[in-house]
Amino acid sequence: MAEESRTLKSAFRAAEGKRLAVEGSFDMSSPAYQDDVAEARKAYEECAQIIDQISLFSTNESLEDLATSDLPYLLVHYHRAELLQKSSTSSPLERNRVLTSTRDAYEKFLHLLDSYSILSPRDSKLLVKYNEDPTSFSTISTVDANARRNAKIANYRAEKELKQKLAYMRNSPRYLDDGGDEEAVRELHLANLALCAHMTFQGLEGINRELEILAQAPIPLIPQHTTIEEDNRRRKESLDPDNYSEKLDSPLRLRSGFSGPLLSQEGKPLRPFTLVGNRQALQRGVFRPGHNLPTMSIDEYLEEERRRGGIIEGGGEASGRQPEPDEDNMEKADEETMKARAWDEFTEANPRGSGNTINRG
Repeated sequence: MAEESRTLKSAFRAAEGKRLAVEGSFDMSSPAYQDDVAEARKAYEECAQIIDQISLFSTNESLEDLATSDLPYLLVHYHRAELLQKSSTSSPLERNRVLTSTRDAYEKFLHLLDSYSILSPRDSKLLVKYNEDPTSFSTISTVDANARRNAKIANYRAEKELKQKLAYMRNSPRYLDDGGDEEAVRELHLANLALCAHMTFQGLEGINRELEILAQAPIPLIPQHTTIEEDNRRRKESLDPDNYSEKLDSPLRLRSGFSGPLLSQEGKPLRPFTLVGNRQALQRGVFRPGHNLPTMSIDEYLEEERRRGGIIEGGGEASGRQPEPDEDNMEKADEETMKARAWDEFTEANPRGSGNTINRG
């Protein structure tokens, strides 16, 4: 048992050193940083395995039965969750898996503290609330704006008080691990556990918010691996103008978002569709502009309309000008004479005002 305890102590000390080195780095996007995060996470996983092998923690024990030197080992799963959240991922699906593992580590930490009755009354209520519906858990009310604001202020104050208490205790000689008062050291570890429990509930709430965002991310297409010969064949087919096929490709059928048959048994359209010429004409039109370019100038258009008789000329002063009569056109002269004679006969038979019978006695 002494050899196993020494192994756990050395493994935990190594894991703590790697974690503290990661916390002092700010270049989180660098490959070296991610390597350090992975090494620190593996170190804590090794500690968790040793704890399980030696059965360090038991549900039959109480907090008084737990040695002061064993209290720091309660933080193994919490630090695992911290490091998991810092892991870099390349896709929403991979990030979803990391968050699931992070949630599992946080839950193990909380249940371990709950089994030893270490959680405060407030945190115990939050744990009950979390167990009722983990995926929608929130420490802040999402309905009442005033309650939401008060909850944020309460969380901030609780976190600030816990950090101030820890800072004071760590700077006091009474709370030093080596040579300090055992009761004071035990109080320091319990205060640190209380802060980590508070941060765990904040982390679980953050996981739920991030999962909601990931659920809205588009599902990536699964890449289709093809051979070099198939790629060359498809490239040649796309460049060959005579390569015509009556077969419709799946992307074109599915691009409109509809599926199923085009026509019913009676011949009625079941979904909208567009008839095109052939596939080569469709391919040639891919790089054409999305608008129609002009085919003639405005002067050319007006000349064409004038030729077709679509333009009525005149108006203005030109409409009041009478064309000069052609003295040699006898037929036109007789027509004008007959029109003038008919007008004279009409005015004689219908004098001015004869049609107005209103207001006559």
